[in-house]
Amino acid sequence: MAPSEKQVDEIQRSKKRVVITGMGAITPLGNTLADYWQGLMTSKNGIDRVTAFDASNHGSQVAGQVEGFDPLEYMDRKDVKRAARFAHFAIAGSKQAIADAKLEITDLNAEQVGVMIGTGIGGIQVMEDQQEIYLNKGPSRCSPFMIPMMIANMAAGLTAIQVGAKGPNSCSVTACAAGSNAIGDAFRLVQNGYAQAMICGGTESAVTPLTFAGFSSMRAMSTRNDDPTHASRPFDKDRDGFVLGEGSGILILEELEHAISRGARIYAEMVGYGMSCDAYHMTGIAPGGEGAVRAIRLALKDGGLAPEDVSYVNAHGTSTPVNDPNETAAIKTVLGDHAYKITVSSTKSMTGHLLGGSGGIEGVAAVMAVANDRVPPTINLENPDPACDLDYVAHKSREQTVNVALSNSFGFGGHNVTLAFKKYK
Repeated sequence: MAPSEKQVDEIQRSKKRVVITGMGAITPLGNTLADYWQGLMTSKNGIDRVTAFDASNHGSQVAGQVEGFDPLEYMDRKDVKRAARFAHFAIAGSKQAIADAKLEITDLNAEQVGVMIGTGIGGIQVMEDQQEIYLNKGPSRCSPFMIPMMIANMAAGLTAIQVGAKGPNSCSVTACAAGSNAIGDAFRLVQNGYAQAMICGGTESAVTPLTFAGFSSMRAMSTRNDDPTHASRPFDKDRDGFVLGEGSGILILEELEHAISRGARIYAEMVGYGMSCDAYHMTGIAPGGEGAVRAIRLALKDGGLAPEDVSYVNAHGTSTPVNDPNETAAIKTVLGDHAYKITVSSTKSMTGHLLGGSGGIEGVAAVMAVANDRVPPTINLENPDPACDLDYVAHKSREQTVNVALSNSFGFGGHNVTLAFKKYK
């Protein structure tokens, strides 16, 4: 039996307000929140030819890589050696976010601070390296740390160990929606009183030979190898596939009264979380973005928002032939005529696609847009696809009032997630 209107009202009133009080970022545009945001605002391109391995025999040879990152700035040498790069990124982003929020985790509050960090592939480089050792030197030479370094949940688990967070801890593995699912699930935990604060987001480090081989065989990645800085071109009619990126984006979600009680700075309020499944195809998208439509509508309904409230959408915008027109169609279906009055952009044009980490850095970008009333651009948009006819903020960032920002993430398996952020008042 469905709940009555009175019961629904009571449920809504019991939910706590959730705000963002800190953020951290390790990205192809820079390894701090300030550098990442500055990179977005100045249309910096973080994409170039692959240097992590010899990609000369791969179909795609371009990536958005993290440069100048030293995990020893965040962990001691022993712990660095016992963790994979995707976990290094998560720990670094989390420690940045905690410092940004000025959140102290002590014995008194440790059980009320949790961690939710999503990833799509986890420690695939570890698996590739250990497989080579297995084949060349035998099973006895494989590292005893292989499994704990490789498994996807270690980004969340090791982050909790590093910072002393003893509250709810989990890892979403929903392909390219993983980071956004982690943020949404963390939102629900704080909203319903299961934690006072959550460290959440996404991380990925999959610029590896096997990853490139798999995606290239699918013909999913750009082969604009002679012009890497223009390889990621969301919504452009000449786009030819996504560009793989790496890094992490982490947010501190905090119960409003708790944040106020300690005098925390508030970037924005998180108000909505929608998720759905296409139940359509392993890697394809339902026609017209039907699953995305439902996720966006659910996020708006969850946040008590009307379509006319939306100011900006940080699009999934992968630069693939299939995603971009279907996502555009989904936005227009939900927002109607208002879709032509808002701005939409894909920051993947600058960072590449971080897979499970994309929802993390894009959630950060959406929150910063709300906090700063400025939206990131879509670079490389030179010849818009006629099916992509919205305002994608081509080439340069733009100042505008951003009262509500949505962040879309869609993943293989038909996973769709939309997050809604609002100015705190």
